Amino acid sequence: MPTIKVYDQEKKEVGTVELSADVFGVDVRPEILNLVVRAQQAAKRAGTHMAKTRAFVSGGGVKPWKQKGSGRARAGSRRSPIWRGGAVIFGPQPRDYGFKVNAKVRALAMRMALSSRLAGENLLVVNAISVPDGKTKSFAKIAKDLGLDKALLVCQSVSDTLDRSARNLPGITITTPSNLSVYEILNNKQLVLVQDAISDVHARFENKGE
Repeated sequence: MPTIKVYDQEKKEVGTVELSADVFGVDVRPEILNLVVRAQQAAKRAGTHMAKTRAFVSGGGVKPWKQKGSGRARAGSRRSPIWRGGAVIFGPQPRDYGFKVNAKVRALAMRMALSSRLAGENLLVVNAISVPDGKTKSFAKIAKDLGLDKALLVCQSVSDTLDRSARNLPGITITTPSNLSVYEILNNKQLVLVQDAISDVHARFENKGE
């Protein structure tokens, strides 16, 4: 089991904690991470784009002129796709961009993402973070003391004061173990685990993803 130092919010060492090798000691396979991140990003796409086909363009029910004798091309509708103001052929239609990734693969990718942060020495464990006054200035000092730049902070639960103090700081994202995503972990240079959230992370991902 890998052992990592635990710090307080002033970056003073206060002890150590053991992390599960099953969650934080997995060999990283970029193709698995890529697959899961693509799936997560695809699921966010609205897919509401739409161009009107002839079935949706109003008007055009009357033949604009007689078939022959006018000297013009034969036309059956003013809403033909070749006319200005007409329909669109093969235009975009509403669709779901999501695709399925097996639950075990998703769990494995999460373990790989967590392991990559430990292996890259971008994982920090803090015993607790407290901002009683809920002020951004107070959390900014904590972030500076911990050396946080673009960081994902994982707490067992997020209090109103903590959320209020951190939400206006650029580069700081707060989440909980139940809402962790591979994309968020990889999109932030640093991963910060509050100590009481580690057991929840272990419980969610340990012995899964094989």
